[in-house]
Amino acid sequence: MQTQATATRTKWAIDAMHSQIGFKVKHLMFTNVRGRFNEYDASIYTTGYDFLTAEIDFWLNPASISTNDNKRDEHLKSADFFDVENFKEITFRGNTYEKVDNGNDYYLYGDLTIKGITKQVKLYVEFNGIVKDPWGNEKAVFNIEGKINRKDWGLNWNSALEAGGVLVGEDVLIDIEVQLAKQSEDQE
Repeated sequence: MQTQATATRTKWAIDAMHSQIGFKVKHLMFTNVRGRFNEYDASIYTTGYDFLTAEIDFWLNPASISTNDNKRDEHLKSADFFDVENFKEITFRGNTYEKVDNGNDYYLYGDLTIKGITKQVKLYVEFNGIVKDPWGNEKAVFNIEGKINRKDWGLNWNSALEAGGVLVGEDVLIDIEVQLAKQSEDQE
């Protein structure tokens, strides 16, 4: 009698040297301010190499924000925006996947929590495949995009412009490039 082989549970870790968690927001109604978070991590497991089965538990430190302007970064850390004194993490828990086409594109749905407020978001994911680096490590590469309205998470601060409009746009465009490294059994 044959027994069916059980699929292997695979652990993946973010390769921070080759990843970026970025965003952009309209400034003065016409230009974009770009930023990134520098401290983040995730617990990611798949069944074998099937990322449509992925269990994703991601967090980042909002105090690690960088927009290349220290004064703006300090304002973003204040109670007007992320309130990093009271809210130490932003989290995302992926829970549903939907194939977009026959290629490697899909939608990832999950719960995004900012300042204690949790809302479901939809992210567009481009899976660029799994490759081996020159040292034999297996890497999975993704581009992830999405759009959220910052006011849905209580990030309400703004300032009216003399000529009309507001200083900071409501829509935040999420722009993530992530490289995951397959973990060997002794790294789990």
